[in-house]
Parts: sequence; structure tokens; C-alpha cells
Amino acid sequence: MRFNFDIAESTEDDSRRSLTPKEDVQWVPLQNHPVFTTTADGGGTAATASASAGGVRNLLAWDGASRLYYWDSNQQCLHRISIRLGEPDPTSVVAASPSKVLRADKELNFVVNKISINRNGSALLLAGSDDLCVMYLYGRSSTKENAIVCRTVSIGSQVYSSDSSAIRILQVSWHPYSDTHVGILSSDSVFRLFDLSSAVVQPEQEYYLQPVEPGRSRNAASICPVDFSFGGDHLWDRFSVFVLFSDGSVYILCPVVPFGSVYKWESILEIYSDAHTFGLKSAKSAAVNNSNMAISWLEATFPEVAQEATDRENLSTIKAHSHALFDASLALQGPLHKVCHGGEDEDLAVRGAECEGRAVSFLYNLVSKDSILVTAWSGGQLQIDALADEIQPVWITGSAPRLRVDSFDHIRGIAMICESIPAEHSIVKLDQPLDNTVWLGHPPPLLRLAIVDLALPRKTEGSSLITMFADPLMPERIYSLHEGGVDSIVLHFLPFTSQINGKDENIKTPSVHPVLSTCQGETSSSSPSPLSGFASLSDSFGYSWVVVVTSTQECVVLEMKTWNLLLPIQIDKEKPIDMEQQKEKDTPDIISKELLSGPKSVLAPQASPNLRSISADSIEGRSALHQYFKLFHENYVEYAHKVYFELKHHGPQLKRIIDDQHARLDEAQQKILRVEAKQPMLDERIDRAVQRHNSLEQRLQRLRRLPGAHKKPLSRAEREFKSELDQFTGVELDALRSSIDTLRARLKRYTKSSKDNVTTQRRKIPGRNHAQDAQISQLKSSLEKLSLLNSESTKKVELVESAIKTMESSKNKTILS
Repeated sequence: MRFNFDIAESTEDDSRRSLTPKEDVQWVPLQNHPVFTTTADGGGTAATASASAGGVRNLLAWDGASRLYYWDSNQQCLHRISIRLGEPDPTSVVAASPSKVLRADKELNFVVNKISINRNGSALLLAGSDDLCVMYLYGRSSTKENAIVCRTVSIGSQVYSSDSSAIRILQVSWHPYSDTHVGILSSDSVFRLFDLSSAVVQPEQEYYLQPVEPGRSRNAASICPVDFSFGGDHLWDRFSVFVLFSDGSVYILCPVVPFGSVYKWESILEIYSDAHTFGLKSAKSAAVNNSNMAISWLEATFPEVAQEATDRENLSTIKAHSHALFDASLALQGPLHKVCHGGEDEDLAVRGAECEGRAVSFLYNLVSKDSILVTAWSGGQLQIDALADEIQPVWITGSAPRLRVDSFDHIRGIAMICESIPAEHSIVKLDQPLDNTVWLGHPPPLLRLAIVDLALPRKTEGSSLITMFADPLMPERIYSLHEGGVDSIVLHFLPFTSQINGKDENIKTPSVHPVLSTCQGETSSSSPSPLSGFASLSDSFGYSWVVVVTSTQECVVLEMKTWNLLLPIQIDKEKPIDMEQQKEKDTPDIISKELLSGPKSVLAPQASPNLRSISADSIEGRSALHQYFKLFHENYVEYAHKVYFELKHHGPQLKRIIDDQHARLDEAQQKILRVEAKQPMLDERIDRAVQRHNSLEQRLQRLRRLPGAHKKPLSRAEREFKSELDQFTGVELDALRSSIDTLRARLKRYTKSSKDNVTTQRRKIPGRNHAQDAQISQLKSSLEKLSLLNSESTKKVELVESAIKTMESSKNKTILS
């Protein structure tokens, strides 16, 4: 029996705030809820337009218990739907109707592309590409027009939502160990961490990402971030932030800890003892230095680890204090290279050979002891890797961060520049000993598990956008949400988990299953219907569901199978299949084998030597005959009765089998007749195909005799140059334009603030600040150089395109002549 408690539905306060307070609550299937059915006919026009402009969106969120939230783009409101999992039958999902309507207390001047709820279900993020708000679902609120008006606050309004700002929000996510901290990655290559409980305007932590040294970038895509993800509950992964750049490179920031976040005491003690065991006792000075910095950081961030054992016996959780090293900043570890077996190309150590386009999204997924990194490419491929080593914190000494303190000298905010260490960019080999990697500051290598091609339809106007989600019930399953629908990818091989479980098995490729397709037809010209919401539901009984909402606000609920999904069919190729045994196994038993083997052989009783001389009428003869007759009756007569009963009992079954065989024979004869009828048509089609093949062969021979057909293939240098041109036209120009827009926004904001500061200083002290003028002139010169570089690159591309067009036109003229 299942129990579902919905406290808010039964309280008088919520009943007064309900959209229809006097109506009784009705439980209907979730896919038939009025929120999704009333506007499915023509209410999704605005949603479809915004989806086509902004790509894949997700306007659906689940609090992990009994409430589902959906943002209505047409009505600009949030629907709170109470749901019950597994009622009335274990495989269904029902929802309460009507739903509660929540509205923001301020006007939202941006298009919401994503909503996300925190762990305790008290706040919900409304994220767009150029603005971000948080809606508090409880606390102070009011009722207006039969809706609950919730307090809504803009996050980072000075950075993201200003009119002159060109900074775009690339990704936003709640921190997994805090209900009040939000991480934001923006187009200006800055990762910011906001504490909503203290200040929503100013970030608590800022990390300026600089993956390459200034002036040494080979392409613009290597400095344009795309996505980020927080780590999971495993060693130093819980303090890590993974950042993906447009060229597919992945970097790590560690340690990043929100002030006041709560962690398990056993987890902190585990990494503290690990630093003492493997770091301080190492024979290399670099490992000792890195472990000393990590231990000092742990003791300052979590002071309880340095206390006596008697003072920390009853600790179950521990709270992080605000702390930062005064003379060091975090290193941007990466890019992560895959483990090489020797002789592999260094250029393929970061990017897979089968991946096309640019990187569009990233997912970190913790499965038992394995940290899985999934990178989605615009060409429709998923690059699945696993961390082959543990993450350790790395600092760069001599680069002091900027600190913001209060009147009590407590740290309230930090900002630092995170640079990568060029010396660490080396290919990792499998035969390296453990002492060469532990606590030396090297980024962990990647073990390539698979590259999955989703076979998405080719798009001429742009690239495919893919969003990925992990299944909360079965972490081995990953959902990929794209414009063509939803796919499920199940991992069957996990290196560390399989090793711990004692399984010595080879790498198994992941299995891909289509969950939902939004294409209207099988032709390539049919445009798919974009999706606007996705959520994965699960209960404590092991049932799992997928909820998908289309751009026309149609809801689809699908039950997902979990049992035996991780056990693929295994065929023993070495053991041949015996067809006779298979036939015997498949053939049902008509008569038991006991009867077919005949009557049991019975040993005759021991007779006296003079039995032949005994008369049958004598007493001894009669006794012997009676004994022989009794044995014959017990064995042979009873066996005959059993045979008769079996034949009589199985007569109808034999008749059914014979009738079935006759029916199958008639069906086979009909199929043979149909094949014979189609045979002349097939012969005619084969003859036409042969004639067509001969004509094409003759045409090919004529084309080969043309003068331009014997041109030499492109050399290796020419192929590399062509790939660089394709990469430049596809990614680099967009990256340069984005960088120029970001620099212009920074320059405008800095110029405005500097003018205000100069005006204030002139009122106080006459004179001029030459340092600020020098910085402004330096920024202007950098902007002019970038503009000049962009114009020169555009001219080069135009020259190459004109040359290609000239060559094609001359080739066509030669063919025609």
C-alpha cells in the first residue's frame, strides 16, 4: 500500500489561496491534466517561437517527492501540480486537478528557458539567456486573481540584466550541498557563486577562467566556455567544478566550497586522512607541498578535523567556514587528456575522432565509484569518458585573490584569476607508476568508454543542441534531450565498479534506446516538434517514469523499465548450438518418457532347481504360478493400462497439434503462392536494376576520361588546412564575435564606473587618475586589435570562398565543354 501525504493541499491556508478554492480536488492521469490539455490546440505559439530561437529548453521541475512544477510561457505563471506515483496501479501517475497557480511579484522582461528547484523545495530558479530570477515558493506571499503571488528577486542584476550588458548566461545550477547557493557560468568566461541568503546582487565567489596564456591561443573556441557541472559525493569530486569549453576541452576547479554548506563528517575525514597517508609520506617534494596546502585548507575550512578525537565523536555533519588562501589562487586543471596506450595522436587525446562540430553540453554523473563525464557535440555524438584517477586540489602560489571582508574581518567574498599550468599538459600513459601521479598536481586522465552517435538529422541552418540528464533511480542510465526527441543511453561497463565487484570483463558498448520521437514523418524535410520540458520521476518501490512536455503543451508520461536492463544478452560463441537438442527442447512431451522406455524389468523370484519336475496341479506348482502371475499383473498389465490412459488422454491434444500443423502448412503454401506471383515482377525489377547499373558504369567511364578527373588528391597539409578553415568558419567566427561583444560590455561598464569614480575624486582631490586612464587605453587598444583580427579573418575566409567558387565554376565549364 502506498501513502502520499500532501500537507499543503489539506491546509486551510492553501485552500484559501487555491485557484478554485471551493471545488473538490480530482485526481486524473497526469497526461490528461487540464494544464496540458486546455492549451494543446493553439496555446503554444509563443512557446514554439521561443523554443526555435533558444534551442532546447526545460520548463519542468520535480521536487523529488509529490510536486511537479511547470512554467507556462504564454500565461507567465508557474503551475504547482500535486502528483501521486503508482496509483491506482503501480505503473501509473495521477495528478490533482485543479493545480495551484503561482505568479511572480515583479514583471519578467526575459524569456524563461529553464527552471530548477533546490533540494528542500523552497525556491525555484527562472533562468533566461540574459537574466535570472529566484522565486520563493513559501514564506511571505499574497493572493491576486486566484493565484499565489510569490516574492521574486533578480540574481546578479548588475552583471547580467543591465541594458548595456552583452554577457549571456550559459548555464545555471543549484549547488548539491547547499539550498541557497547558485552557480552561474557566463559568456565572459567567469564562474560565479551566489549566496541567496545573504546577497543576490553581488556574488560570493568569482573565478575568472583563463585556460590558455594571453596571446598563445591557437583558436577562439578554446577560450569560450559552454557548460559546467558540479561534482558528486566522492572524495574531492564534491569540491570540484567541471567546465566545458567550445573545443571540447574539460577543465576542473578544485576546491570550490560555498560558505556555510553542509557535508558528511565521514567524507571530510576520509579525504583528510588520505592527504596525510599518501601526500605527506611521499618521497617527492611537490606532493608534500600540495598535500600540506590541502591539509591547511581543510583545517581552516572545517576546523573540527584538527580537534581531538574525543571532541568529534558525535559529529554526523560538518559546516564549511569561509576561508581562502591569501597567497594562492586555484589552478584551472586541464585540459583533461585521455589515457594513451602509446603511439596515439596527441590531438585526439582531448577530442574524439568521430565527434563533429563543437561541444554544446556537459554532464557529470557518479555511478558507484566511477566518475562519468559525458560531452555532447553539435554533430549528434556523445563522448563518454571516466576519470582514471582521483582529483586533488591544486593552487598557484604568488597569485593572491581579492577578498571582501566585513567589520569583524570575516571573509564575505572572494575573487581570483584561475590559470592553467602549461607544464601539466602531458599525455598520460597506462604504465606510469602510482608515485608519478599522486598529489603531484597533475589533472586526472580520462578513460574513453564509448562515443555514441545519436544519428540526428543533419541541419543546414545550424547545429543540434543536446541536453543530458541522469536517471535518479538508475545512475547507469542517461537521458539525452534534443530536437528530435528523447533517447536513453545505458552504460554496461564501469571500470572501477566492475573491478571492485570482482568482475573481469571486457569493455561493453553502451546500449541506446529511443524513448520518444518528435519527428512528424520519416522524411528529412519534416521538421521535428521541439520539446519544452523533461523530468524523470521515481519512487521507493523501484518504478521509474519519464514526463515530457512538447512546445504545444502536450504531456507524455512513459514508464521506464529498470529490472534486468543492465544485463545484456550474452551468447557463448565458442559453444556450438546443437539443433537436435534445440528441437527436443522446443518439442512438447506428448507421451511421458517413462512410458516410452517400456515396462520396468522385474527380477524373477529365485526358483528351486527341481521346478521343472513339479506338477502344475501340486501345491508348490500352484504357488509358483501364482507368484509369477502376480508379478506379470503388477508390471505389464498396469503398464498397458497406463499406455491406454495416456493415449486416450492425449488424443485431443494430438488432434490440436495436427490441426495446427495443417494450418501452418496451408499458410506456408499461401506464402509460396504469393512469392511465385511476385517472382516475375522481381525479375523485371532486377533486369531494370542491371540495365541501370550498366548505364551508370558507362557514364562513369566517360567521366573518368575527362581531363579534370585525374587531379591529385589533397595532401596531408592541404587536408589539415581545409579542416582548419571548416573549423574557423563554423566555430571561430562566432567565438570571436562573442568575445568582442563581451569586451565591449566590460569596457562600457568599466568606463561608466571609472567616470563616476573620477567625478567623485575630482570633487574631493583635484587631479586626474592616470592609472585608470592607462587601463582604459589598454582595453581600447585590445578591442581594436580584436576588431582588426576579426576583419582580417573575415577577409581571408571570403578570399578562400571566392577561390573555391572560381575553381568550381571552371571545373563545370570544363565538364560542359
